[in-house]
Amino acid sequence: MSKAKRLLDILLFVSAKKKFTAQEVADEFNISIRTVHRYILDLSDMGLPIYAEQGRNGGYNVLTSRLLPPILFTEDEVVSIFFAFQSLKYYRDLPFDTEISSASHKLYSSLQHEAKQKVDKLQSYIAFWNPKRAIETPLLKDALEAAIENKNLHIQYESKSGTTTKHIHPLGVYAHDGLWYMPAFDFTKQKILLFRVDRILSIVESEENKDKFLNLEEWFGSPYEIKHPIRLHVLLSREGVRQCKSDPNLGDFVVITQDGTGYIDSIIDKGELNFISPLFYRLGVHAQILEPKELITNLQQQAKEILSMYQVND
Repeated sequence: MSKAKRLLDILLFVSAKKKFTAQEVADEFNISIRTVHRYILDLSDMGLPIYAEQGRNGGYNVLTSRLLPPILFTEDEVVSIFFAFQSLKYYRDLPFDTEISSASHKLYSSLQHEAKQKVDKLQSYIAFWNPKRAIETPLLKDALEAAIENKNLHIQYESKSGTTTKHIHPLGVYAHDGLWYMPAFDFTKQKILLFRVDRILSIVESEENKDKFLNLEEWFGSPYEIKHPIRLHVLLSREGVRQCKSDPNLGDFVVITQDGTGYIDSIIDKGELNFISPLFYRLGVHAQILEPKELITNLQQQAKEILSMYQVND
C-alpha cells in the first residue's frame, strides 16, 4: 500500500476517534509503534491539529476542527461541483458568499491544466441563469440562522401597506426567480405566511421557542391546503398555454387541446388570487377568465387605473 493511501486511512481513523493511542493505530493497521509516530508527525505537518498527552494514560488528541479530511474526487466530479457553485452566481446575496467563492477557487486550482481548459471553455457555453436582482438582502444569513436554531423573532417588515412589526417563527429560506423568501408562522394571525427576506428591515430574537413547527423541507412536502375553495376557469391561447406551463404555480393545472390552445379548470384557495392576478394581467388577450368573478373584477380595476393615466381630455 502506498504511503499516501496509508496516511489517508489513518487520517480518517484518528479523525473519527478524536482521542487515541499509538498502540490502537498500530493494531488497526498492523504496523509498528515507531511507524505510527512517524505517520502522526506527517499528519501534523499536513495541518491536522494533533497534540500528545503525556503520562500513564497518555495518547493523542485531535483538536476539534472544522477542516474536513481529504476527499478524493474524479475530474468530472470536481467540474460538476464547480458548475453547481456557478449556478448561484446570479444571486446578489447568499448566506455563505465568502465560502462559495473560496470553495470554487480551491476546486478550480486543484484541476490539471487540461481540466482547467475544459472548465474555461464550458463557461463560455453554459450558464444557470436567474434574473440578477439589484435588491440587497442584508438579513438573509440572520434569518437562516434563526430558523436553524429554532428561534422566534420580532421583525420589522415593509409591505405595500407600510412597515409593521411581526412576531414569527421562521421555517427556513428558499430562493426563487432571483429573490429570497421565508415562510414563517405568524403568531398574531396563527398561520404560516410567506415573507420576502429583502423586505425585512430588522430582526430581534424573542423568547426561546418551545413549540414544534415544520421546517422548510416539511413545509414543501406538506399537502396544499384549500381553506376557501374557489373555481379557476380560464381559456388559453397557444401563447397563454406556453406562459402558464412555464409558471410553477399554474403549470400542473393546464390542459392542452389538439389545436395547441388549452384551459385551466381547477379548484384553488381564494387567497391565491392576489398571486395569480399579475400573471393573467400580463397575458392580456391570451387568457380569458371565466371564473371567479373576483379575479375578473380585479383585472378590470387594474385596466381602468392604467387607462385613466393615459386618457386625453378633449
